[in-house]
Amino acid sequence: MSEAAAPRATGYSAWRLIAEELRADITDGRLQTGDRLPSESALATRFEVNRHTARQALAALAADGIVEARRGSGTFVTSSAVHVHRIGMRTRLTTSLGGGPSAAGRVLESSVEPASEHVAQRLRLGDGDAVRVESLRTVDGEPFALGTRWFDAARFPDIAESLRRTASVTAALRAHGVDDYVRVSTLFSARHATASESALLGLDAGAIVLVTESLDAFPDGTPLQHLVTRFAAQRVRLDIEHPDPTA
Repeated sequence: MSEAAAPRATGYSAWRLIAEELRADITDGRLQTGDRLPSESALATRFEVNRHTARQALAALAADGIVEARRGSGTFVTSSAVHVHRIGMRTRLTTSLGGGPSAAGRVLESSVEPASEHVAQRLRLGDGDAVRVESLRTVDGEPFALGTRWFDAARFPDIAESLRRTASVTAALRAHGVDDYVRVSTLFSARHATASESALLGLDAGAIVLVTESLDAFPDGTPLQHLVTRFAAQRVRLDIEHPDPTA
């Protein structure tokens, strides 16, 4: 890849392309916590750019908290570069992260509105209204995921207030008499973040979000909540839990 050709071919400057390739190396596990990144000189040679361009790429990753520069030693992958979120039948984010990083959530906005055809079908609402709740999850104080949840307004009219008070989906549902619920389905996709998503998640323009569309239900299969989550792809790896075939 030549420095002159990259911006014309992609619309991105060369340093962004280098940063994204290094970010992919970290996200995919080829570079792990504590690993040293190639030097500016090595990156300049590898990507056929000047050292200033390579320096910009490393600076961008450092600004995102993915790597850190140590004077006289080089640039290293940080311990919080990528979090593993395990998605299973009863997995909750706070337990999924293994008790290491601290996860927190807050409600950004909520409303009661007519359910779209898709949401109504997922929650079996018919012509009923849905409570929509927009929330932001952080891990160790860093934006991690945006969630949009829909609940049956007739069944959970005050769920948004419970979420604001408890900052926990499990606790909010328990306050409404729901002691257990399970993940029924999860659909995955990836796309570029919108401008508002980039702002809320602290992402650069053109960054990728992993999108999950999920359905949670009562243990008897009755739909409980429809959820769309947008994860900052550079900060998460999703680990899908499969049922034990011997159980």
